[in-house]
Amino acid sequence: MTAPLDHMTILPVILPAMAAAFLVLALRHHLNSQRIVSIGVTLVLVGIAAFVFAQASDGTVRAYRLGAWPAPYGITLVLDRLSATLLLLTAVLALCVVVYAAGGVDGRGRHFHPLFQFQLMGINGAFLTGDVFNLFVFFEVMLIASYGLMLHGGGPGRLKAGFQYVAINLLASVVFLVGVGLIYAVTGTLNMADLAVKVPQVAEADAALLKTGALLLFLVFATKAALVPLHWWLPATYAGTSAPAAALFMIMTKVGAYAIIRVYGLVFGAGAGPLALAAAPFVLPAALVTLVLGAAGLVGSRTLRDLSAFAVIASMGTLLVAIGLFDAAGLTAGLYYLVHSTLAGAALFLIAGLVQEQRGAAGDRLVPAPAMAGETLLGGLLFLAAIALVGLPPLSGFLGKVMILKAAQALVLWPWIWGLILAASLVMTFGFARAGSVLFWASGPVSGPRTPPPLVPVCAVLALLGLTAAWTLAAGPATGGLEITAQQALDRSAYIDAVLEPDPRPAAGD
Repeated sequence: MTAPLDHMTILPVILPAMAAAFLVLALRHHLNSQRIVSIGVTLVLVGIAAFVFAQASDGTVRAYRLGAWPAPYGITLVLDRLSATLLLLTAVLALCVVVYAAGGVDGRGRHFHPLFQFQLMGINGAFLTGDVFNLFVFFEVMLIASYGLMLHGGGPGRLKAGFQYVAINLLASVVFLVGVGLIYAVTGTLNMADLAVKVPQVAEADAALLKTGALLLFLVFATKAALVPLHWWLPATYAGTSAPAAALFMIMTKVGAYAIIRVYGLVFGAGAGPLALAAAPFVLPAALVTLVLGAAGLVGSRTLRDLSAFAVIASMGTLLVAIGLFDAAGLTAGLYYLVHSTLAGAALFLIAGLVQEQRGAAGDRLVPAPAMAGETLLGGLLFLAAIALVGLPPLSGFLGKVMILKAAQALVLWPWIWGLILAASLVMTFGFARAGSVLFWASGPVSGPRTPPPLVPVCAVLALLGLTAAWTLAAGPATGGLEITAQQALDRSAYIDAVLEPDPRPAAGD
């Protein structure tokens, strides 16, 4: 019999789905009520995520079987340290973002909060699902909600960027289905634990077809993670949408990274026989190119939002360098950097939104303009976000990059990895320095009355930067915990045993 507390595993999916439906059906014409409910639900979600994180911290992999159907026949959600960590990160980020949006951005279009909650449902479901097909389903929920959030508020620029975003993701969805179909045709299953058992046993004649399916899935995950050459959709999308939507989208690229870790660490990992580490030859080289192009795009950016978007690409390149090592040390460093880059990147987008509001007609363009009200505060916030994302000491970006560099020493090509990461950090430093000097040092006298930045959005930014500082201070215990998380994520046997345990239902006649 399932204990009541075991049902907590499904609440991160159920709660935002029910909240979104309630917001649409009962409160669609009452924005203030929507704000209260959305913030309240997200706060509860933080508590639930903290609870399941504490549950997962005992090292047990928990399988939640919907309808008590045994795997691989039924739908299974799987909670382990990796999924719990990302659920907690998503909930904390979402709370900061929804508080920022409640400062007024959510009123510039319709249905921001229902879309926001549906987005959380898709993201949380992707982190928890135990089979590849439902990973596709939750990807689609997440993406459909993100289409609405991306276009929220309208405008020709946003519509153009939205069309590109929708087009590339529809194409990725088709490729996803083809890859899933090939894998199912060869193995007869899509449950990840069952796949981990059957993939090493696939006949040699079917290995090529299965590898094709595996690499098609990798193309989809690489698109979500903005890995070169599939990154080109991100700058226009993230720079073209509202600040809170872009900040929430910071976790969407991490869904792509998570899928690479889960599928190519578990199903096509080191124990997958002829298909072991099928994606490994591609991840590291593409990640290094992604890092370089992100840094170059950051220097050439003409707006603060463009700069923020290219900073995301550079950070994803750095993260995927660590993931591309496909070992416990690299994954530990990558997970530490993942948390850091999500918080710092979201803060940067929210700061860009505040700067755009305060500069009037100049917006966030990197051109001289009259001084803005609160420029000392905004300049200080931008400075902190910049040193965090570049990876300068003493913040967590520096510690994360040091960990990645140390993990890369096991490779023959480590001097190239070190050189590119350090060179990209230097280039990014120049790019942020240029942006800050134009926005704040080259500004002219104040022209006309200006109101200071609103308090609630500023508090949301301060919370994200404060969490980044806290992540720095907690680096010792956090790294120890993430090392255990990485080892568990690469332990195929524990995951398989938890998901494929014998049918708990009594047999007929018992």
